[in-house]
Amino acid sequence: MWGHARVIESNHPDIAVGERIYGYLPMASHLDVVPGKVTASGFTDMAEHRQPMSPIYNQYSRLAADPEHDPAREGERMIFGPLFKTGFLIEYFLRSEHWFGATQLILTSASSKTAMGLASVARHRSPDVKRIGLTSAGNVRFVEESGLYDQVLSYEAVDSIVAEPSVSVDFAGNASLLRAIHQHFGAALKYSCLVGVTHIEERGEGLDGISGPTPTLFFAPDHAVALFKNVGPEETGRQIAQSWRAFRADVGNSVTISRHAGLAAARDAFVQMVGGKVDPARGIVIEP
Repeated sequence: MWGHARVIESNHPDIAVGERIYGYLPMASHLDVVPGKVTASGFTDMAEHRQPMSPIYNQYSRLAADPEHDPAREGERMIFGPLFKTGFLIEYFLRSEHWFGATQLILTSASSKTAMGLASVARHRSPDVKRIGLTSAGNVRFVEESGLYDQVLSYEAVDSIVAEPSVSVDFAGNASLLRAIHQHFGAALKYSCLVGVTHIEERGEGLDGISGPTPTLFFAPDHAVALFKNVGPEETGRQIAQSWRAFRADVGNSVTISRHAGLAAARDAFVQMVGGKVDPARGIVIEP
């Protein structure tokens, strides 16, 4: 899970007991790390077994020097933060490609936190690109009330979207829905991006022979590394922090934080989430 932790024991001269950090944490009470590349803003876990992973998952921010940190909004950061960053990276990638000539952005699973992050960043950084959110009928009202989209439609209304030059970003993983998008837009679909899967049982082999651009998987850690190389970690941090603050203002209090204690609660919340039984207007935080 992404979350906050407190240093309770340290053998490193520059990391003090009591310091708080933010990063990728196991569903457990403790984590042993081998800190390296230590700076005022963070460090990297150099433990051998973690090195095959993307560097993004091994980096920890030190809250005392973290531009994104807001003590009053830690719950929102744990819920939205890493998903928002994926949305930020998608917008950066599409904008760097001049949106492939598209004038509108189609987002599936528009109630998902990553889609909301992308919609917010696009709203501020690419305001000329129209944002269309697709969601289940039961979530249409929530998505509309977020104010992040120019238009919100249920999945069944794909055919009503104006088929102007578009890019699609699919967070749902529903092969039949993605096929319907490709078929409706035809040559007007300039790029098809796949991000995660919220309906994993429906992805299957359903994309074989799909028309239009080949759906391309977006792996956020690789794009993050590329962004760091292009503009440097300091400028990357500045841009993300700026967009993060704008996103927090956009979503306001649209998500209610629900706090639960203990690993058993984490298990129960996970099962409910996988089963689609968690209201998108509810954010779950697990505490010790």
